[in-house]
Amino acid sequence: MKVLVIGTGAREHAIVRALAADPEVDAVIAAPGNPGIDAVALCEPLPGGLLDGGGIAALARAREVDLVVIGPEAPLVAGAADAVREAGIPCFGPSAEAARLEGSKSFAKEVMAAAEVPTALAHVCTTLEGVQEALDALGAPHVVKDDGLAAGKGVVVTNDRNAAIDHARACLEKEGGRVVIEEYLEGPEVSLFCLCDGTTVLPLAPAQDFKRVGDNDEGPNTGGMGAYSPLDWAPASLADEVVSRIAQPAVDEMARRGAPFVGVLFVGLALTSRGPRVIEFNARFGDPETQVVLARLETPLGGLLAAAATGRLGQVGPLRWSDQHAVTVVIASHNYPGTPRTGDPITGLDDVADVPTAYVMHAGTARDDDGTLVSAGGRVLSVVALGDSLSQARERVYEAVDKVGLEGSHHRSDIALAAERQELHVG
Repeated sequence: MKVLVIGTGAREHAIVRALAADPEVDAVIAAPGNPGIDAVALCEPLPGGLLDGGGIAALARAREVDLVVIGPEAPLVAGAADAVREAGIPCFGPSAEAARLEGSKSFAKEVMAAAEVPTALAHVCTTLEGVQEALDALGAPHVVKDDGLAAGKGVVVTNDRNAAIDHARACLEKEGGRVVIEEYLEGPEVSLFCLCDGTTVLPLAPAQDFKRVGDNDEGPNTGGMGAYSPLDWAPASLADEVVSRIAQPAVDEMARRGAPFVGVLFVGLALTSRGPRVIEFNARFGDPETQVVLARLETPLGGLLAAAATGRLGQVGPLRWSDQHAVTVVIASHNYPGTPRTGDPITGLDDVADVPTAYVMHAGTARDDDGTLVSAGGRVLSVVALGDSLSQARERVYEAVDKVGLEGSHHRSDIALAAERQELHVG
């Protein structure tokens, strides 16, 4: 099997790494990829960019691939998976219509209501007056979400009413701007990826990520600063409960609407005193949770994704998982999540191999004119390590992080720390 992976980030690097380890996968091609992916797969340019579905389909045809895996949300919402399927090539990733579960939070709420999925109360607003009324109705902490895609940075959770209004105003000023005001869900957050073939839903192992930029969950939201899996504190039945109460009803509702969901339904949950409640749906693997979930998955990934793309998930047996714990820590550029500084040399990556089980996934990296590896984005690297205990995995990952040199960079030092102390991280 020959697989084409679309994307540039650490999530795609993790997917490529797992595919390359599948004995059924003969070749992995990535477009456009990044310098880390280039070391393990053939990287091809995408002259029309990630949103050029026709260009992606043409590359898939030219390379005679058997499966296309689309990593990021933006090409999915733009219809890249539709273009690939129209070219007659199996694709792991939802259609533009199905990807609206991520592309529009108000649409996702509509689907959840129809499917009777437990989630937060919400008001969809198109005016500041409506926003103010919704904030007053739901009370603090205020949860304000941009209705559209915002690369993980469209949500503000704050007790400051003025800050909530300012974020809502910025969302409404966009073309067609809408904002969703939600009740705050109290409880630890969990990420659960569910593989879907339009009918069948197969959950992967739960993970927890860390959204705020700083230790102790201080500072603004980011795309994610680290993650770990498994969650020893979560109920053993959690994944099955989420499938039966949330993912399967949502997938059934999408099929009923004539927009079957094929790909990853990423369920972002809060484990409240009333049970699991959906914070958000995403239509793709999450970053950085993918880095730890795939690090522990022992079932070959290529066969799984191909089964989902071709309606055969029901034939897949129980998934196999490593008993080890995995932790990933994101190394971010100076000033991230603001306007990040780029072009700084990255050193020490070869030394990471001295730490048992540790390795590095590239995200915002590039080669300069001299071939030097430099930073090229906000989240630059994801460092991953495994251990027989969470404590050992944390010790290894931070030992590896310390070997990486990037001027002005920053990372969180408390990823999975609460869990190691057997405390709940509510974030």
